[in-house]
Amino acid sequence: MSAQGFWDSPATAQDIGRKRSRLEKRIAAAESLNTKEEELDVLLELQRDGEDVEADIEKLVSQLEQEINEIEMTMKFSGEHDDRDAIVAIHPGAGGTESQDWAEMLLRMYLRFCERRGWSTEMVEYQAGEEAGIKSATFMVRGDYAYGYLKSEHGVHRLVRISPFDAAKRRHTSFASVYVFPDIDEEIQIEINDKDLRVDTYRSSGAGGQHVNVTDSAVRITHLPSGIVVTCQNERSQHKNRDVAMKLLRSRLYQLEVERRQEEQVKLEGVKKEIGFGSQIRSYVMQPYQMVKDLRTGYEVGDVQRVLDGDLNGFIEAYLTQRARGTAA
Repeated sequence: MSAQGFWDSPATAQDIGRKRSRLEKRIAAAESLNTKEEELDVLLELQRDGEDVEADIEKLVSQLEQEINEIEMTMKFSGEHDDRDAIVAIHPGAGGTESQDWAEMLLRMYLRFCERRGWSTEMVEYQAGEEAGIKSATFMVRGDYAYGYLKSEHGVHRLVRISPFDAAKRRHTSFASVYVFPDIDEEIQIEINDKDLRVDTYRSSGAGGQHVNVTDSAVRITHLPSGIVVTCQNERSQHKNRDVAMKLLRSRLYQLEVERRQEEQVKLEGVKKEIGFGSQIRSYVMQPYQMVKDLRTGYEVGDVQRVLDGDLNGFIEAYLTQRARGTAA
């Protein structure tokens, strides 16, 4: 970072800066474990001498367990891009307002999860529903191993509850799709021909800001061969929105190629297992009982609200453990 001309390329400099930050955190984690180990030895010695330090020992052991669990979690990241930032897109399924409300609940859940981990998020695209909820939302997540953690959320999420939009108070089932992609850098070459793109501009929609609904700054790019559509309306200029939209498209196309290769590998190995992300992965039941269950790992939690408030660690850890054993779907 001290080399001459390092800051000439802000994007490259920022990426290396994040790598440095990750390394510094790893070193700090190791130093913290060593320090706590020494403190624990001292406390145990005091306990043997008859001192009343049991509460201090319990507190320190609890801290050690938490830090060790965090380190063990990162050791389960075996994917090529697990250490990268993530791009998360949420889309409601069929069902109108009910599904759109469910999509917004998922958006809130993931933003809360990111906040808990100290990650930063940036909304790239947000389309509000007519009555409630969202038609779609896409946001960037910047943090250590963001993609490694969030990739477990890629798939269809199912909600069962008494609908607040049904005057008869009937039970409804809603679906929403969550897509998670790694934020790949410029070193990974994804060939995109201009003739394969349709670029549309429109006025940004959403809450607040002088710039909203004033100019046609929002950009929608359709990749004709794959049918992938990406949009960005967060930036103030059309040029910046196009750059971000192209970044999203590159990540989507990269993920599409990864999934295609996985499917070919499964066929070669003769494994009768659906690896498509379009399948349902988790069920959130609020009526007639309370339960969130991951259909891939069997992990379940009885406190639905706690999960919707962003407590996803148990589900993610179960998924990563299963993948580490080579049995994850």
